[in-house]
Amino acid sequence: MLKKIISFVRLKTAPACVIGACVVLAGCAAVPEGQARHPQDPWEGYNRSMMAFNDTVDDAVFKPVATAYKTVTPQPMRTGVTNFFSNVGDLWSMVNYVLQGRGEQAYNHMVRFTTNTVFGLGGVLDIATEAQIAREKQDFGLTLAHWGMKPGPYLVLPFFGPSTVRDTVALPVDWRGYVLDDIYPVSVRNSLAALRWTDKRANVLDASDTLDAVALDRYSLVRDFYLQRRDPRAQDENAGQVEDFDN
Repeated sequence: MLKKIISFVRLKTAPACVIGACVVLAGCAAVPEGQARHPQDPWEGYNRSMMAFNDTVDDAVFKPVATAYKTVTPQPMRTGVTNFFSNVGDLWSMVNYVLQGRGEQAYNHMVRFTTNTVFGLGGVLDIATEAQIAREKQDFGLTLAHWGMKPGPYLVLPFFGPSTVRDTVALPVDWRGYVLDDIYPVSVRNSLAALRWTDKRANVLDASDTLDAVALDRYSLVRDFYLQRRDPRAQDENAGQVEDFDN
């Protein structure tokens, strides 16, 4: 359930030019009085404002679309859609494991991708998981972490939620590395992108409702869980460490 919660609050990110403009607005929202400052969150005022904006957009657009998709699409079909996009993601995880010099994990994800593509009808069936071949999603931000780049301050991005400076810097590489982003014609690419994100949001509808119900301070819970999941120390003992950015 926790993995689904963090998937809900981070479905990727926004262009760097938008991020730069938004950082200027840091401090425009009030931080709860008496709450201890998080050492990795110097822009908390801005981040809280952006999270509120993202929640408004989600409630108005993304959540209703995802709810309708989940209502009208049979579960087996939705599972196939999820498997297909996850299989494409395994290819990029394999590339990142290669960049990290982790041969065994790269090989496992190559086997996952080829097995599901060939025997799983292009990835619609997840044969590799049934064969107990492990999946561990990787991206270029984690590759930078592996080689010692520290995460930098926490940053909530427009529309797409939690990130860090390091993960934001890595995004252009992740965009170029996702093979479906290079499909033509553009109409097909856009349709696949819309289906992908609608499916991802539909998969975490229950998790987002649970988060809303249990969190006294939803912002802090999301931030702390995200930073824990992206902490370089959890990925590689030689990678960067969390620092205090408000000294």
